[in-house]
Amino acid sequence: MFETLQDRLGSILNGLTGRGALSEADVSAALREVRRALLEADVALEVVRSFTDAVREKAVGAEILKSIKPGQMVVKLVHDELVNMLGAEGVSIDLNAAAPVVIMMVGLQGSGKTTTSGKIANRLKTRDKKKVLMASLDTRRPAAQEQLRQLGVQTGIDTLPVIAGQSPTDIAARAVQAAKLGGHDVVILDTAGRTHIDEPLMIEMAEIKRKSNPHEILLVADALTGQDAVNLARNFDDRVGITGLVLTRMDGDGRGGAALSMRAVTGKPIKLIGVGEKMGELEEFHPRRVADRILGMGDIVSLVEKAAENIDAEKAAAMAAKMAKGKFDLNDLADQLRQMQKMGGMGGIMGLMPGMAGMKDKMSAAGLDDKLFGRQIAIINSMTKAERANPDLLKHSRKKRIAAGSGTDAADINKLLKMHRQMADMMKMMGGKKGGGMMKQMMGGLANKMGLGGLGGGMPDLSSMDPKQLEALAKQAEAAGLKPGGGMPGLGGGGLPGLGGAKLPGLGGFPGLPGLPKKK
Repeated sequence: MFETLQDRLGSILNGLTGRGALSEADVSAALREVRRALLEADVALEVVRSFTDAVREKAVGAEILKSIKPGQMVVKLVHDELVNMLGAEGVSIDLNAAAPVVIMMVGLQGSGKTTTSGKIANRLKTRDKKKVLMASLDTRRPAAQEQLRQLGVQTGIDTLPVIAGQSPTDIAARAVQAAKLGGHDVVILDTAGRTHIDEPLMIEMAEIKRKSNPHEILLVADALTGQDAVNLARNFDDRVGITGLVLTRMDGDGRGGAALSMRAVTGKPIKLIGVGEKMGELEEFHPRRVADRILGMGDIVSLVEKAAENIDAEKAAAMAAKMAKGKFDLNDLADQLRQMQKMGGMGGIMGLMPGMAGMKDKMSAAGLDDKLFGRQIAIINSMTKAERANPDLLKHSRKKRIAAGSGTDAADINKLLKMHRQMADMMKMMGGKKGGGMMKQMMGGLANKMGLGGLGGGMPDLSSMDPKQLEALAKQAEAAGLKPGGGMPGLGGGGLPGLGGAKLPGLGGFPGLPGLPKKK
């Protein structure tokens, strides 16, 4: 997400921050490059113009503080304007209305409306504990109604029974009535799309809106469509009136211009973004965090939230007990690798760490991508129970069998065993520490390095924290000395917190994971 823009803006602004003083010519030259970078990222021309004009106006009149270099001041102005462009605060789906709250999904055919309807329903059910009813109003596309029914079966969410021959407006009215009778909190209407905007489509949308009186009208747009998505948003807003945007396929969008443009052109908030195909891969859109990521400042709050969601407290406690006894077998290693995968793999974690976004490319070049985790888990899964508990049993004949079962070779197995042996030694050294699990120790090390005393050596209970407290964590991180493009504080611009550049066992020259002590 936004990789191209991140790389371009990062190089432009890094060139500014290294200088002691900036002339007006320097600022103008930098803004020309910023303008070019935004246009290359497919941001609408009118949005780029207003963006650069606003930054230039603030830069000319800005009072440079003695403690801040002029270059850093320009970075701050660009950051603040990015936040303004994306919307100052994140806006979630509004459910403050009499039940059942009607959410109407609109958009072109192929933008991912049906899948997104299932994802939103799943999110409302699991996170907000709402009873949801989904209804397909798409009577034109073959099997569209069956697709939504299958998503309902997959997620355990109610879907409206299909009655052949009913018009979309009749289905909408029946869905609202069924939701009232069934005691549902929310009803999601998945409307039909077209390959392009036409008059019959708009008339149908307006009629469905009149019949169902939706509280939210969400426009689903494919982030890869670029400038056309901006025209789409404008047309739907003029004719139907949308309350928010949902962008799909953000995981595949290296440019991100549509996201930056649509919010600025329509004035409507981006509420959710789809970051993958799975039902759980839907995220709230936080403008400030996205601006931080674009400028290479990382996204500590999202990292902490991901860790809190994915680290199993019971497993962590069990791991702590095993570590206290100096035990760490291959089952434990597989658990740690799966936790890393759940958090988005090493690439996902690096992208959220301040100053670490550039590490992803170096990791990929060294063969340290997330496929490595998959191969290692496959090797462990191909072992017997006894072999996982006691790796010393693995002689040549057993390795040959495991290699055939996992699609790897003996060299891969030996690398894994070497990594496990060295990590087991580390875990013995960590046995006296409270709070178990490699990921938990990692987060603790990161927190301590950042000066976030509230995180201590383990994870806070984020489920009991409100957005303001999470925002306070981010501000605390900023106060601890995080600067855009400057790496983590106290690291001299390189390496990960906690190890001072030590190597992760079995993985060559890759910096060690935070929170793990050096092997003596």
